[in-house]
Amino acid sequence: GASGSGKSTLLTILSGLDAPTAGRATVAGHDLLAMTERERVLYRRHTVGFIWQQTSRNLVPYLSATENIELVLSICGGPRRARAARAAGLLELVGASDLADRLPAELSGGQQQRVALAVALANQPLVLLADEPTGELDDASTAEVLEAMRAVNTELGVTTLIVTHDASVSQ
Repeated sequence: GASGSGKSTLLTILSGLDAPTAGRATVAGHDLLAMTERERVLYRRHTVGFIWQQTSRNLVPYLSATENIELVLSICGGPRRARAARAAGLLELVGASDLADRLPAELSGGQQQRVALAVALANQPLVLLADEPTGELDDASTAEVLEAMRAVNTELGVTTLIVTHDASVSQ
């Protein structure tokens, strides 16, 4: 869709970051209009994953790729013993296992987005929402990120919704 058409607003509503003021919005059986704030927090922790366009918004800058994933697992209540293995598996799935110990500042934009994808999947979401995840990337990095998202959909069966203004990405 065109700039200003409501793409990002739609995603922030579907992710539970913003509450709709009217109409109907249901994701994975959750009525987003009827949720309390506590239900909304649990929904964000267990039902959806989210990737921002701005690569710097997706990762904690002073944590490694693995630590960023483990942080989500900690918040979501994942077993401590399983966190490292889960993080390694997700990094492998998105083609970033060689980046496990690197900080976000040591990664290219495409690498950051692939790590951000792994972070967004840490909570085993039913739905992955991506707000122009390739908007700041060159063509080669865009292809890598989109291929990683396809792999996630194929391997994990996660429903993925990407908003974009780029016709080539929507294809």
